[in-house]
Amino acid sequence: MQLFVRNIAPVGSILLRAAARSLVRTTRLRTTVILSYAALLLLCATTARAHAQNQAAEFAANTSKSLPDAPLPQSGPQSSSPQTPSAEGSATVSGTVLDGSGAAIPGAQVSLTHRDGTQLGTLMSGGNGQFVFSRLPAGAYLVVVSSKGFAPFVSGEFTLSPQQVYTIRNISLSVASASTEVTVRPTEVIAAEQIKAEEKQRLLGVVPNFYVSYAHDAAPLTTKQKFSLATHDTLDWTSWIGISLTAGIEQANNSYAGYGQGAAGYGKRWAAQFGDGRTSDYLSHAVFASLFHQDPRYFYQGTGTKKSRLYHAMSNAWIARSDSGKDMPNYSYLLGAMVSGAISNAYYPHADRGANLVFTNAFIGIAGRAGGNVIQEFLGKRLTRHVPADPTP
Repeated sequence: MQLFVRNIAPVGSILLRAAARSLVRTTRLRTTVILSYAALLLLCATTARAHAQNQAAEFAANTSKSLPDAPLPQSGPQSSSPQTPSAEGSATVSGTVLDGSGAAIPGAQVSLTHRDGTQLGTLMSGGNGQFVFSRLPAGAYLVVVSSKGFAPFVSGEFTLSPQQVYTIRNISLSVASASTEVTVRPTEVIAAEQIKAEEKQRLLGVVPNFYVSYAHDAAPLTTKQKFSLATHDTLDWTSWIGISLTAGIEQANNSYAGYGQGAAGYGKRWAAQFGDGRTSDYLSHAVFASLFHQDPRYFYQGTGTKKSRLYHAMSNAWIARSDSGKDMPNYSYLLGAMVSGAISNAYYPHADRGANLVFTNAFIGIAGRAGGNVIQEFLGKRLTRHVPADPTP
């Protein structure tokens, strides 16, 4: 038994070693296979990742070529700044849009136009109803305001000078009872229609009353219209009657005795009256009114207390309305009366010439205008025929 054990032991040991070697080889083989499979998976994953990155890069490149450039960021918030004409200047126009109760109207459309109707810019009124057109060149403009539910508003024409800050007042929109269509016409055309109506106005149906406007917002006159109106007024047939009567009274009183009596004296007095009236009318109503951009007409007030109306009438001899609608010293009448008096020195008798004649004629002219305005304010409308149908009450 012991011999058998000794003999079998080496064999068992050999078999055991062989089995161990086989087990080791099998384990190594499995390990090798597993490692090879893992390496293969890693290689596939790396290749797939590189391919995906290449495709993403190509897609980004193609997308950047096909898509438009993104808008650049703006520096600062966008604002509803007013639209202004392309030719920039230094003048400014502003105003506030209100309703009939005096409340502000935001979002109203405000347009700036030329006298010929050409639209220069449009903006919307702000939350407080205000609007501003800035950087405007000098020139003549008017403003048109419209808002849903309200009747449109059209301002009178105004003239801007460089660096002038002009404010349009009394922009009040009334509630529209029905749809209203606004046609913006040139100011010159509107003024021509108003002059045509004024040239029909006559006191007691006889005496010209051309220089009284019953329209408070009358359109300003052009230079041509000022000269035309002065010609129609000063050469009206009633002027010849007035000159003849005045010369007759002076003849009877022997005023300006240097002229003498008889037909020759009457003729000289008649010529002097004609010269005084024509030079005064043309200088005051046309020449200086054009040079100083003033309106030569009297604007009837018709409302308020008697005191305020009396002040308005008398002050018009020294204060005039400019073509842009502002009050200014009445240079036209002051200078017109003075220069007319100076010219009269050329044809009055030598004994009556001099500074006294100049200032006397000037004073008479200014005082006569103040007194005439008072009559116009309190009696003129009732005595005038063909007053426009829609004047200020």
